[in-house]
Amino acid sequence: MMKKNKYYPTAKSYFSGAGGLDCGIRETGIKIVQSYEIDEKCIDVLQRNFNHEIISTDVRNITVLDQPKTDVMFGTFPCTKYSPIADISGTRTGDELFLHMFRHIALERPEVYVIENVPGMKKFPIVMEAMSKIPDYYVQIFCPLKTSTWLPQRRERLILIGSKKPMNITPPIGTKPVRLKDIMESNPDMKIPKYVLSRLNGDYRDKPIISDPNDINAIAPTCVAHYAKDIGTRMVKDKKHPLGVRPYTTKEWARLQGFPDSFDWGTAGDRDIYRMVGNAVPVPMARWIGENIVKYFNT
Repeated sequence: MMKKNKYYPTAKSYFSGAGGLDCGIRETGIKIVQSYEIDEKCIDVLQRNFNHEIISTDVRNITVLDQPKTDVMFGTFPCTKYSPIADISGTRTGDELFLHMFRHIALERPEVYVIENVPGMKKFPIVMEAMSKIPDYYVQIFCPLKTSTWLPQRRERLILIGSKKPMNITPPIGTKPVRLKDIMESNPDMKIPKYVLSRLNGDYRDKPIISDPNDINAIAPTCVAHYAKDIGTRMVKDKKHPLGVRPYTTKEWARLQGFPDSFDWGTAGDRDIYRMVGNAVPVPMARWIGENIVKYFNT
């Protein structure tokens, strides 16, 4: 009997950002047809790193059935409305972007759809109902899914996968994570802003979270987009630096999310890179999702 050729599904990526998810799923052979993004800096980065069509638009303005149909739909709508950090008073109710993701899934009805967000999304029953109760889909939710399975970063996510038939998903266990020491640059040339020195001196309410790469169990705190505004909140020990500690470089920040050094950030400045990386899906996490989807289409 002739062996059946492996099938690699097609996909669309919504709220693609700088392409962390796209980067990971591309590595599994999934054929991305379109990515939708509205941020101009992210669009430039996507165009530099991917050959598929990049749609520069607000998904609220897209008519679903005019787009090419694909096997899989990925949605990573913004998480700031669901993050406990951004909801100090506990009064936020989410936003309508999840409804547009729901609209796209419900009208196109792909074989598989994937939602990635923060664990705090579980506290919003309307959002969870819309994403997990679409008729005729089997839904699995992984929460919290820890980035530390692959990378030296303390980051937890919610992954929701809907499929038209049961999907046997292999848990992300048994992998050897990258160590914090492995992602550090040897002698980076960094300019330290005065406000960072002020934070180190205790002039701010919160002191920086400092990690030691020489500790074999060291792990960085969550890569946040806010790092673009304050690189003094997360720092790393460095004996070669005059202060003995320093902020993470943009290259190290990207490595903490699993981006390869070959990834082209174009003309983006440091602040833009910190922000885009902080908003991205960790590349190895996306790869794990993609591997399970490819397996689904070939069993």
